[in-house]
Formats: sequence, structure tokens, C-alpha cells
Amino acid sequence: MRARRYTVLVADRSTGVLRRLTVNLRPAIAWVCGVMMIPILIGLGARWSATTEIDRLRNSNSLLQVENASYRAATGELTTQIQSLEGVIDDLGTRASLDPAAAHAMQKLPAVVKSRAAGGTSQANAALANVLSASLSMPEDTFGVLRDLLQGLENRLRYVRKDVERREALAAATPSIWPAHGWLSGTFGGRSDPFTGEPGFHQGLDISTEKGQPVYATADGVIESASYTGDYGNLIIVKHGFGLTTRYGHLSAFAVKSGARVKRGDVLGYVGSTGRSTGSHLHYEILANGKLINPLQLLTQPLPSTTQ
Repeated sequence: MRARRYTVLVADRSTGVLRRLTVNLRPAIAWVCGVMMIPILIGLGARWSATTEIDRLRNSNSLLQVENASYRAATGELTTQIQSLEGVIDDLGTRASLDPAAAHAMQKLPAVVKSRAAGGTSQANAALANVLSASLSMPEDTFGVLRDLLQGLENRLRYVRKDVERREALAAATPSIWPAHGWLSGTFGGRSDPFTGEPGFHQGLDISTEKGQPVYATADGVIESASYTGDYGNLIIVKHGFGLTTRYGHLSAFAVKSGARVKRGDVLGYVGSTGRSTGSHLHYEILANGKLINPLQLLTQPLPSTTQ
């Protein structure tokens, strides 16, 4: 069947020119339909694109919710760690304060003794510096960097706490109180021998007092021996750790046995005049790594009675 054709006449009244336009119906309809379908197709494409974008946003939102939940969990973990570190810091701040008398006595200790209480804080600081340098090279992993940083702080605080504990142990082991009530009748160093009158060296302090007066441990430690030893008479030797040792001689009786643990201020025995002695008194010595030191350097509390 032949397609219908239409002729359209266009006349110009001013000039009388007549123009004819022949139109084939089917192509014309197809062209018009095509023109009308363009907006429809554009709308359908836009709708499909919007639907796809919405689905993508929904998926992204789901992923973000999962990530946010992970971040919240990680934040909670970091908060707990920070609170733990704050507790440790408060504890260290409380424990780091030493009694002024004990601190003064510790300052007078030989360097070789104090070095035994030295810890590894510098190693902890180096480890923390490594964490900080690593964090600068990995800024994208914020929580990972923070976890590493907190771990470094925990390690450093662990070293600091160990140092504080060793400092406390050294303070407890440092002889810092007078071992007996009485008056100072003999000092450390050169003097004349009380029996022969010849020049000699006195290895400790003599504290004169009445027989039977208590003798006190000047620091925490373990009784190494409590026995009769010739010139010293009844002698107690106390090991305090860090190379520190004290001796208490001429006792009339013992209040402790070998192997017992004692605290500063515990009664060890009683003043007497056993051994090579001219009268009732306590002979007291301090040794650091086997070498005698002047006890007056460490006895930071004043004499409880007037020195004579």
C-alpha cells in the first residue's frame, strides 16, 4: 500500500509567490514521534541514573555505619586505655614522693650503690620516640597510630613505675635512723685505741647508753647473722640490699634470729658490753659494697638525747 502524501501550499500575499511542500505522512509521523520521545527517554535515563545513585548511596551509608560502629568501639577501647594510664600516673605521682629524711640519706649514698637502683627509662623514651616517628609516616591510620602511641606510653609508664619501685626499695634499704637512744661517744675515723692508747681507726659509731636499752634496725633488711664474734661480742649483721649492710655490736642479748626479715625501727637486740668493750654502748657500722662508710652521712634524724 502506497504511503499517503500531502501537499501544503504557502502563499506570500505581498509578492504572490506560492510555495508547495509535499509531506510523506508516515515519515512525518515517525519524525514527530521521535522528537516527542527524546524528553521521555531523557526522563527515563535520569530516573535510572538517580535510582542507581540512590542504591550506591545506600550501600555507602551501610558501610559508613559499620565503620562508625568500629570507630566507636575503637574510641571506647582507647578511652579505657587512657583512663588506665591516668590511674597509673596518679599512682606514680603519689608513690614518687619520698620522706625528706630518706631522700636526703639516699643522696649521700655512694654512686655505685645508687647505680644499682637505676632503671631503663631511657630505653622506654627511645621506644616512644620510634612510635612518634612511625605515626608521622602513617597519618591515614589514625586509630592505629593512636593505639601504637598509647602502647608506647604504657611501656614508658611501666619502666617509670619500675624505677619508682626500685627507688622505694632503695629508700627502704637506706640506713637513715639512729640505732639506739643515747649519746655519741665515738665517731668514725682515726682515734686512740681505748685499751692501748695507740693510734687506730674506728670503723663506726659508738652510742653510749644504759645496758638493756633497745637497738633498732636502721633500714629494712634480712638478718644475716646474730651470734657472738670475739671483739664485737654479740653481733647482728643485717643485709639491706643494693650492697648495703649494717652491723650492731657489743649487744647484751638478741631479739631476732638469722634469716628473719626486719623493717626499719624493729628491735634487733639490746645494748650491752660484750666483747672488747670498756662500757655499755652500741657499736654501729655501715658498709656499702663491703667498704665502710661514715654512718653520720646517712643518719638524718637528730639524736634523741643531748650529745655529750
